[in-house]
Amino acid sequence: MHSLIAVSLGSNRSKGDKDPTEWMPPAKNGPCTYAAGWVASQRRWKLTADRDEKTKLKQTAAGCPRTTVTYVPAR
Repeated sequence: MHSLIAVSLGSNRSKGDKDPTEWMPPAKNGPCTYAAGWVASQRRWKLTADRDEKTKLKQTAAGCPRTTVTYVPAR
């Protein structure tokens, strides 16, 4: 799983520091990849998510039947 993905300056500016409730990548498979990476990072570092974030991630995951979340727990 990648923590960083090279994107255009425009994409980087539109995303800023927004979480999944405020921004999802526009590419066809972007939301699935982005949500999986977001969840993997949260799981790895034992971070929490608020209710709206969980709702958005579950909605996104429902449209991603072939996407899995893989992570290695931090030590």
